[in-house]
Amino acid sequence: MEAPFFSSLAAGEGLGKEGGMAHLDLRDGGKLLILSDLHMGCGPRDDLAANGRLLAVMLRDYYLPKGFILVLNGDIEELQRYRLGEINKQWRELFTLFDEFAAAGRFVKTLGNHDEDLVYEKNYSYPLYQALRVDTGQIPVFIYHGHQSSKLFTKYNYLAHSLVRYIFAPFGIRNVSVARSPYRRFSVEKKAYAFSLAHSCISIIGHTHRTLFESLGRLDYIKYEIERLCRDYTAAPDTDKVRIAAEVAALRGDLSRLRRSERRDVLRQSLYGDELPVPCLFNSGSAISRKGINALELNNDAIALVYWFTEGGGRRFVSRGNYQVEKVNGRCRAVLNHDRLDYIRARIELLGSPGNSGAHNTKS
Repeated sequence: MEAPFFSSLAAGEGLGKEGGMAHLDLRDGGKLLILSDLHMGCGPRDDLAANGRLLAVMLRDYYLPKGFILVLNGDIEELQRYRLGEINKQWRELFTLFDEFAAAGRFVKTLGNHDEDLVYEKNYSYPLYQALRVDTGQIPVFIYHGHQSSKLFTKYNYLAHSLVRYIFAPFGIRNVSVARSPYRRFSVEKKAYAFSLAHSCISIIGHTHRTLFESLGRLDYIKYEIERLCRDYTAAPDTDKVRIAAEVAALRGDLSRLRRSERRDVLRQSLYGDELPVPCLFNSGSAISRKGINALELNNDAIALVYWFTEGGGRRFVSRGNYQVEKVNGRCRAVLNHDRLDYIRARIELLGSPGNSGAHNTKS
């Protein structure tokens, strides 16, 4: 049985008092940039401080002139630790950029658990939604923050808000976060994955700060990538074998580090149980990594996971892979993963559970 939020999402209902669900139609064109978890604050503990300048450059010099619709998918302002007026003063340049997207009719904002108090701000500039449905002509896409699947945040967020603002923040205590708990990340992702599988659609979430592409996190993706490279190795000329061997060795190092960072019993679990992964769940990651900003780009044909970083400071795997890297005003945009929506739709239809096959119309 689905949680109330997911039932309302599937039915296209109101989704509660915080603005319901917005709709975008990309069937005749258009493209989205999807960002989440900016956690804009102020002062020395501002989570966005390291990447704020990078974010401003990518919005102003790339996405705004290229006609993208900006979708901010929850936890944009960090209202559990700071007041909106303080955030506005700190990030005036970013809010000015948001205004430019909004003035062009290219701005959508959904609520997260860290910024849901915006519904009580009488003079807030932008409409707020719980979710966004995107009609692509290939497959329905639902964009929502993801905290709605957790009782902790849907029923007791007011308590978490009070603890963070009045106890954790003044004493410099790090607040409890889903992003720091592999168990809670897995729970959120599993519920969103189950909804998407049941309704033959794509879900794009944030909340966990963990990038997912076609339902695969970095650890799962590395395993599949190693397998692919091993297959390529057998038919490769000798000059390419050296390169492939080096890539496999580097990926094995990444895999080892990821395994050490997660608990073993969580690693044994899978979003898709003992079945093949169904590519119905995506996560745009966050903008507060020390190494750069992750985001998703979507149009009516394809979806891509992109990574923005400062030139000279990118992740090591960007330099060794066959990634498309574009330089923009001293910053770099790398396409980490890219796939066609018709191919994703076909895989969802073929790999989805037999009980769901053909039960839902995947055309949007």
